[in-house]
Amino acid sequence: MTRGAALADRIEAVRPAVAEVARETPVLRSYVLSERFDTDVVLKAECLQRTGSFKVRGATAKLASLPEPPRAVVTGSAGNHAQAVAFAARARGVRCEVFMPRGAAVSKVAAVEEFGAGVKLIDGPVDDCLERAGELADAAEGYVFAHPFDDPEVIAGQGTVGLELLEQVSDLERVVVPIGGGGLASGIAIAVKSKRPGVQVIGVQAEACAPFPESLAAGEPRAVEPRPTIADGIALKRPGELTLGLVGEWVDDVVLVGEDEIAGAIVFLLEKSKLLVEGAGAAGFAALLSERVDITGPGTTAVLLSGGNIDAGLLASLVRRTETERGRRLRLFSSVPDVPGGMVAFLRHIAELDGNLVSVEHVREGVPLGVQETGVVVTVETRGPEHAATVIEALSGAGYEVQLYSEAPPA
Repeated sequence: MTRGAALADRIEAVRPAVAEVARETPVLRSYVLSERFDTDVVLKAECLQRTGSFKVRGATAKLASLPEPPRAVVTGSAGNHAQAVAFAARARGVRCEVFMPRGAAVSKVAAVEEFGAGVKLIDGPVDDCLERAGELADAAEGYVFAHPFDDPEVIAGQGTVGLELLEQVSDLERVVVPIGGGGLASGIAIAVKSKRPGVQVIGVQAEACAPFPESLAAGEPRAVEPRPTIADGIALKRPGELTLGLVGEWVDDVVLVGEDEIAGAIVFLLEKSKLLVEGAGAAGFAALLSERVDITGPGTTAVLLSGGNIDAGLLASLVRRTETERGRRLRLFSSVPDVPGGMVAFLRHIAELDGNLVSVEHVREGVPLGVQETGVVVTVETRGPEHAATVIEALSGAGYEVQLYSEAPPA
């Protein structure tokens, strides 16, 4: 029996155990993308999964495969796998220890601790966390290492997503899935292609940390130097030995997306689909929005939204950034007379123009001001680019020298 065939059987076998902990997530039609590309596009919402990502499937499968409960299970992760292992371990009454990067999102660290796991923060990327976790498992009797992707049982658990897709989408043509270590992509590809060989599976990596293209070309795992990315859940500098071979054999293509594209996909999904998706989880959707994947023709394209554990501060920053880019949020600098009523008159103009004032800040240093002037920075919400232009033009017409304000004060 080939390795792929063995894994296909294992995916089927582990499904009942996974179903005891993980939920079957919905498939939702993306009306916007379906109309844009004149084909059916659906979203597999693993962002609604328990613990907020697909990872709980693999973690559950790993623990279910053990002949007896271990003394402890240990792993390394930036967040999603850590939460999944902690959740699955608690469900089975097993102690859990997790190594996480010191720069991991505070919300993800807190979530792991809430599930009862012990967290050790270390300097370095996820790869270093995995190394430390493996060392602990080797040194401590009764400890089991739960690798996030380079483990047949974990891959089998992730592959249950593919079985659900086959049942939920009768005319499935292709699956677009984020790739970090490759366990999810290879598991889905094996599950789907073993039953319907003609279905395409496309992997998506963040350009800031994309080791798969070079590793696939070389035929062996190659490390890359990771750059900061909002898709931290798939920011692994080196593929696994097992997953690299499986991705090369079962996944049809791997494409890359940039940070701006991922950020745009997060906000798009929030606005149009009312789904909260993290950077890694939105990578596949970003590939469609940026047309990195050809989805024309018959059949349905399923995009996997692999996780929804996004930091609230990052989300707020992305929304503000998008609002600014769309001309719906202005940050303006002007000088106003430093006399009673001077500021009120300026703000009254904005109100009369139907601008929604968000914030006001005095700036008295580092900008050119007259003797009886004060600087003011205002943040104003508008209805869009045309309204924003009207606000600026009207303020200028009223005698105010208005400039768009960046982090650096106007010279």
